Amino acid sequence: MSTIDTSFLIISDTHGLNIHENTVHNFRLPLPKVDVLLHCGDLTQVGGHGAFRNALKMLGEIDAELKLVIAGNHDLELDKDYWLTHLDKDGGDEPEEHDQAVTIMQGLLAKEAGVTYLEEGTHTFTLKNGASFSIFVSPYSSAFGDWAFGADPSNDRFANLRYHVDILMTHGPPKNILDSCPQGNVGCEHTRNALRRTKPMLHCFGHIHEGYGAQTVSWKDKDTNADTSTVKPANIEKTDRWNIVYKSKDSDETLAINASIQGENGAFCNAPWVVSLPLSNTD
Repeated sequence: MSTIDTSFLIISDTHGLNIHENTVHNFRLPLPKVDVLLHCGDLTQVGGHGAFRNALKMLGEIDAELKLVIAGNHDLELDKDYWLTHLDKDGGDEPEEHDQAVTIMQGLLAKEAGVTYLEEGTHTFTLKNGASFSIFVSPYSSAFGDWAFGADPSNDRFANLRYHVDILMTHGPPKNILDSCPQGNVGCEHTRNALRRTKPMLHCFGHIHEGYGAQTVSWKDKDTNADTSTVKPANIEKTDRWNIVYKSKDSDETLAINASIQGENGAFCNAPWVVSLPLSNTD
């Protein structure tokens, strides 16, 4: 089957950023026109309906045919289980705020911004140019403090993900890949195992601001039950405004990107990532 080179802009951890005020750092307008925008979660700092609306307005200013977005641990109301067990009734929290937040992310403002909010699972998309791809997404990350979408290490949320997908988009990183912070390598072992089984072209995530960067994972063995991978720095071309990464057409390699826009010092100092992927042509 023939392929079509398809452009992606990848970001994460924008935490309520006002893109019009972020005029010093790399993530500011104008951004490059791409086929697909991927946002790997943490749209907000602590949730809030106004913050979700502002995030959608910000995403609406990016020129992309398809914009795929997941939640992260800071997007509190979007995690139903978390929200209903952490209500601050004295502070005015209401149970229905979860449904209201989801409605915002899937409603008129999202449509006007061109945003598709994805919940956990596998999804498939076909672009106007005929390129198609499968993507598995999950807003969960290794439980790290009392935040939303904290993954219980005894529960493998990827257990049913057994076969190849083109793209894996999670909020948290896999174990030992762009997951280093002062507390150590805090990525998820289950995510790493899913990465090995599915061997996607791209795995993008955020969450660990200190892990910002791009690496290439080479799979030495076709055996999905054995991790014989090697990890090396990706081939990055840095411009004044964004980083361009060239994905090898080698099917035995995965491009891993930690796309956190917020840096470890709290400033929105990290550049977005532009990637071209050879997607299947359905025409």
